[in-house]
Amino acid sequence: MRSEDFFAAHAVFTLGEFVAARGSRGGSPSTVKNLLAQHVASGRIIRVRRGLYATVPRGVAPERASVDPFLVVSRLTDDAVVAMHAALQFHGKAYSLWRRFHYFSDERRRPFAFRGDEFVPVQTPAPLRRLPDKGGGIDTVRYGGLVVRVTTLERTMVDVLAAPHRCGGWEEAWRSLELVEYFDLEAVEAYAQRLRSAVVVARVGYFLEQHREELMVDEALLAVLRRQAPRQPRYLDSTRTPGRLVRGWNLVVPEWVAERGWREAEGE
Repeated sequence: MRSEDFFAAHAVFTLGEFVAARGSRGGSPSTVKNLLAQHVASGRIIRVRRGLYATVPRGVAPERASVDPFLVVSRLTDDAVVAMHAALQFHGKAYSLWRRFHYFSDERRRPFAFRGDEFVPVQTPAPLRRLPDKGGGIDTVRYGGLVVRVTTLERTMVDVLAAPHRCGGWEEAWRSLELVEYFDLEAVEAYAQRLRSAVVVARVGYFLEQHREELMVDEALLAVLRRQAPRQPRYLDSTRTPGRLVRGWNLVVPEWVAERGWREAEGE
């Protein structure tokens, strides 16, 4: 494949993808790297990081070319999955727009930044690593002409409640999840159980109970989740912030979370 044809079809690409596309006529690895270096020097492509490039649209200066962060995530590792707050943003359900993009991967990578965007790897949760589908709840979608893997809204809900610090805290998590009109609650329950954490199950159950009317949550589902909640009281998160004990979930929930105090602060 000609370089120009490849660039036209790949807004973001890896060195390996470029080598494979050129086939047997591509030359030695050093030849291919030199060719890419020439295209970088000409302004046709941008080097995002080692082994990762972005195509510059015709007529656009390299320094002004925008690079879609979700396409960058999709090429960071072979198993990269857009996750956490980034998944909410991908689905159009984030309360606030961020420039920090978390992604699941079994590979150990360091965070890096590119043009103000941060890309932060998160190890796949331990109970899921040996599962063939990594716990499920992963969609493969066409986006920007390429394939992107992203957690479903159901899995994202559980992941966000399991690690709220990767969503900006409880307020951002609550407000973002409240933008979702519908969840497949059976999928939520199934994924929450796979994480094998009573606290996570309780957080999910507590959120669903707070929104039972909006999300049409059946009492039978809440009963199933309550049976898996901690047997002894646990704080909502590791900050151990005092609050009210929510019986049934055995969670000590800060008052401002229980009352969604951010609504009063903004006069909602």
